[in-house]
Amino acid sequence: MTIMSSQFQPVLDRIASEIAGTPARGRPADYIPALASRDPRSFGMAVAELDGTVYGVGDWREPFSTQSITKVFTLALDLAREGDELWEHVGREPSGNPFNSLVQLEYENGIPRNPFINAGALVVTDRLHTRTGDAAGELLRFLRAESGNPELSFDAEVAASEAGHGDRNAALAYFMASYGNIGNPVPELLDQYFRQCSVTASCADLALATTFLARHGVRADGTRLLSRSQAKQVNAVMLTCGTYDAAGEFAYRVGLPGKSGVGGGVIAVVPGRCTLCVWSPGLDERGNSVAGVAALDRFTTLTGVSVF
Repeated sequence: MTIMSSQFQPVLDRIASEIAGTPARGRPADYIPALASRDPRSFGMAVAELDGTVYGVGDWREPFSTQSITKVFTLALDLAREGDELWEHVGREPSGNPFNSLVQLEYENGIPRNPFINAGALVVTDRLHTRTGDAAGELLRFLRAESGNPELSFDAEVAASEAGHGDRNAALAYFMASYGNIGNPVPELLDQYFRQCSVTASCADLALATTFLARHGVRADGTRLLSRSQAKQVNAVMLTCGTYDAAGEFAYRVGLPGKSGVGGGVIAVVPGRCTLCVWSPGLDERGNSVAGVAALDRFTTLTGVSVF
């Protein structure tokens, strides 16, 4: 079955009703106080079509901490600037290890396995910062433009909390710097990275901001950010690496390129068709939203929309 766009809203309503009856929702991330206090039963979901039409349900307009979802956008912004040279500094393979693991870096000579684990994201942010002078600011400008929401902003409390618990990220950055794979001073890079992860946005904002990947690299204003091939690359890495070390399970259940964050959000892309964002703060042991993944699983099952 292939569903028509006008039927997205009833599907979202049905999913929200099913999720509401699910008792187990996981636990919010507890290492950032601003995240730990979120209600794990909160739930929002949005679908954005390529023309900017958005459907939503639940808390789909409530801002939340985007966290690692921003790694998709910094990857796209840097890839647009330097092209394939980026892949000399970060790989494209699933890690099979936790997102903040130090293990692989040593025997792979400071080259992170992919851009969505923390080490890889630090490399991407470092390279974007070198090219723009303000990686976090460049990200925020992009998100505001693509979402049409000029009110998007950083959350100073979250950024400060991240910095206060950022020893592992600092270790990753200094270790990669010892191999020459970090170009900026590590404290400056960490400030950029923590600000990047602190962006707050709603499901509607993120679904809209992601549509350039469903449009094969074309932004909301009709200009091209990525070539069609580069957009395919980003979507491919999202599919294989976007949900930490549960990417295989996510591909099996959902069947879409996706990227999660420990704030409870998950974005997903249906190339040529639409984008989705779902948010629920309760996480599983791998850092992915329990209700969010379940909702995306139900969406692809009910609509027949998938890349497979």
